[in-house]
Amino acid sequence: MGSVWAIVVAAGSGSRFGGAKQYAPLLGRRVLDWSLDAARSVSDGVVLVVAEGHELDDEPGADVVVVGGRTRSESVRAGLAEVPDGAAVVVVHDAARPLASHGLFRATVDAVMAGADVAVPVAPVVDTVTDEHGTAVDRDGLRIVQTPQAFAADVLRRIHASSPEATDDASLVVAAGGRLRQVGGERWNLKITEADDLVVAEAILGGTQ
Repeated sequence: MGSVWAIVVAAGSGSRFGGAKQYAPLLGRRVLDWSLDAARSVSDGVVLVVAEGHELDDEPGADVVVVGGRTRSESVRAGLAEVPDGAAVVVVHDAARPLASHGLFRATVDAVMAGADVAVPVAPVVDTVTDEHGTAVDRDGLRIVQTPQAFAADVLRRIHASSPEATDDASLVVAAGGRLRQVGGERWNLKITEADDLVVAEAILGGTQ
């Protein structure tokens, strides 16, 4: 079936957080350590993509550390270049999502191994949503997209060969006609964006230990 490799993207500056959120402490560890462990649980190898200046940091949770680019897509491509040619599945995960479970990683990988080009965890929108005029938007057809996202390695390489730009790799594959499989996301799989998110993550992780 080929190997599974993970790319953990940790090259962001964290402007809204006020610093590099992926290095913030979370229950005695860094945010990215939780993400690396979860990625490792389903992977034969892990590539960590970091900002310039962190490439020489000791990162025992990663097999390869590489400097990212100016955009998320450039960072994913930098990580993808380090994935062995023989890999069958590539999982892309944001380091700032430290609460994603092993089960969620497993579900996305299994979906690709079953024939999907890309597997994406999604969660329903539970709040009322309005447009800029205050008109309610039908939320029944809306979904919140999360990571980890798993891809058939050859498909992801082909998509990134033309150096496209997007905030989400799955959307690039779908736009090119790839076979999408949505799997059930996790409501607690929050993305650390602001300082208060760290408080929530601590409460959730503390309750599961």
